[in-house]
Amino acid sequence: MRGTSDDQTSRDFLVALNVGDVCHGTATEVTRSHGVAVTLDGFPARPLGTVGPLDVSWRQSPSSAVQAGQRITAEVVAVDQEEGQVRMSMAATENPGLWRFLASLQRGEILSGTVAAIERFGVFVKLDDGPDHPVYPGVGFITIPELSWRRYETASEVVQVGQSLSCAFLQFDTCNGEARLSLRAARPDPFQAIADGIVVGQTVLHGRVTKLVPFGVFVQVADGIEGLIHLRELTTTPVEAPEEVVQVGDEVSVLVIELDREQRKLTLSRRQVSPEVR
Repeated sequence: MRGTSDDQTSRDFLVALNVGDVCHGTATEVTRSHGVAVTLDGFPARPLGTVGPLDVSWRQSPSSAVQAGQRITAEVVAVDQEEGQVRMSMAATENPGLWRFLASLQRGEILSGTVAAIERFGVFVKLDDGPDHPVYPGVGFITIPELSWRRYETASEVVQVGQSLSCAFLQFDTCNGEARLSLRAARPDPFQAIADGIVVGQTVLHGRVTKLVPFGVFVQVADGIEGLIHLRELTTTPVEAPEEVVQVGDEVSVLVIELDREQRKLTLSRRQVSPEVR
């Protein structure tokens, strides 16, 4: 158990550290689950530094990149005074140019690049300005949900390898050394445009049934915009399944009964726009 004097000494040591500082120390323990525990130069009493498994290296696993007793250099990512720990990144000092570039980006900044690879989990983008990645085909990365405002099945429906893009920067993924990007954030949201003309309880839209689900029906009311008709709102006569009333491809008129701008959701009613529907 640590004593009061030790706690105060460690706090005094930690308060002098800032995010971005480069520290030196000795790896005292290396594990697959927790990464590297580091005894920092200037505080030999116990390990205050931690390098998480994904912060050790973008090229190697923790056990391959560092061994207990090895001298290391790492950049401070966070200082936790309450826990008495410093979170550090060896990947930052392993790739200083890339780290500095990514750390300099501002949320919402528009970056241009070219689609370098398409994977089932997202799209790699080679940025026009900025260094290459030591492992991945591009420093930029777009997750599947951030590709488009519209519904789609695969990323290749939205982009193609070699295509030039302008994307909004979302955040610096320090674990993978990536600039997380959004293609859709750099383009107008069609939902907000149509929402501006909607009065809940009054606006009637016309659309096509795109999908039947046990709890209702999805209807496309504009390009890339769908709303949900709950089962109870399909007809005045209760039904157990939507296919008793409509089929995919049917054209229907619907009343907007709920609009959620933040969640980009429309809730619709068929029975309220056509009370005579049975």
